[in-house]
Amino acid sequence: MSFQEAQPPLEFIPPALDPWFLRVCQLFLPSLIHWRTAISHIEADNPEVLLDLYRQFQDRKIRFLIAFRHPKAEDPLCLVYLLSHILPKVARHKGVVLQPPIHAHFIYDRGIPLWAGSYIGWVASRLGGTPIVRGKADWTGLRSARDLFANGQFPMAAAPEGATNGLSEIVNPLEPGIAQLGFWCAEDLHGDNRHEQVFIVPVGIKYSYVSAPWDAIANLLSELEATSGLTVSIESHSENSSFDSLYPRLFRLGEHLLSLMEKFYTRFYHQKLPTQEEAKDVNELLAFRLNALLDVVLRVAEQYFDLQPKGNFNDRCRRVEQAGWNYIFREEFKDVTALSPLERALGNRIAEEANLRMWHMRLVESFVAVTGKYIREKPTAERFAETTLLIWNMVTTIRGENSLGRPTLGKQSVKITIGEPISVSERYPVYKASRQNAKQAVADLTKDLQLAMEDLILQGE
Repeated sequence: MSFQEAQPPLEFIPPALDPWFLRVCQLFLPSLIHWRTAISHIEADNPEVLLDLYRQFQDRKIRFLIAFRHPKAEDPLCLVYLLSHILPKVARHKGVVLQPPIHAHFIYDRGIPLWAGSYIGWVASRLGGTPIVRGKADWTGLRSARDLFANGQFPMAAAPEGATNGLSEIVNPLEPGIAQLGFWCAEDLHGDNRHEQVFIVPVGIKYSYVSAPWDAIANLLSELEATSGLTVSIESHSENSSFDSLYPRLFRLGEHLLSLMEKFYTRFYHQKLPTQEEAKDVNELLAFRLNALLDVVLRVAEQYFDLQPKGNFNDRCRRVEQAGWNYIFREEFKDVTALSPLERALGNRIAEEANLRMWHMRLVESFVAVTGKYIREKPTAERFAETTLLIWNMVTTIRGENSLGRPTLGKQSVKITIGEPISVSERYPVYKASRQNAKQAVADLTKDLQLAMEDLILQGE
């Protein structure tokens, strides 16, 4: 996503569900997944839980939100497949009659149409999606999501992590917005004297390779080594690659890239890195260096936008993103004819500079969940591949190339695990007692949802 010129403010894209378009998309979804992704099989654990929730929803007994894991961009396709293909089969098998279509309204990032194509906004709108601008109080987007949760034709779906992290087995810190929407829904139902119960159901999504793609990983490592200036040995082209042969190369590549980026930010951005802590384990030392580097990279962007480094890396990334958007999408540019050529040129200068500063944030965004022990604590091909792909994404971003063309290392299967629903209605009396109680209730629900989603990773094994 690159903007060299100032733009008018981002317009809200209202949901405009088109039943015919939805049906067409559901029919062609398996073909789309087959031709456009590496997914060969999708299965679900505990779909009966979701089936019962839909039955109760259609009987007007409950409202609920599907809070799904978001490791990859393909997650929404998997979720739609679950609802439109797996769930109807389970219903027929169980003798449960559901009114078609089985679908969910959903919340998506307003920024997606900016980097994926403006047509995505049109598609999302016709499928009943509503956008939200991350990083600020987007009251228009929140009001739309709140209305759909309480009054929409379908249940809601949203990714409480807010963004993909590229890792199937690490859950990013959840944003509190999902819990808040749950309490707002309970509040709206109570105000309308409606008696539906409100639930949030955690859903895990985990990707596994059909066959361990060690040779494909080796080839990608060779490409990354060559790009970053490392010597690629003859052994690197072996067709009998394994974890033991590849891990030293991955570690060497990680160290090399860290050193390059540390020198880059200390020399050209005059940043100071903290003194390295004593660490018995080289992986712990690498994790310390990475964490310190990510902090420094974000500070470069924060200093330009005059932001204080508060919260975790996710929080800081969102604030930088919103600050950049405020510089690029400006109220004054609604009518460019009212601006002088000089004012337009100055606006473009600011937009270009903001876009460059946001580039630093994009680097951090890919690595917010990376740890020094993710691979070592569980040396699977999946974890190895995910980490290697994150490095590929970083290198691609630095080179200014399109990271949407991510390499395919091999066919994958997907397991979707449905967790136990969390009752929001049971917590609502505490929420409405006072403002302080409400804040704590949102925090507690967010924490419990985080634990539930982390537990689903273990259940999906």
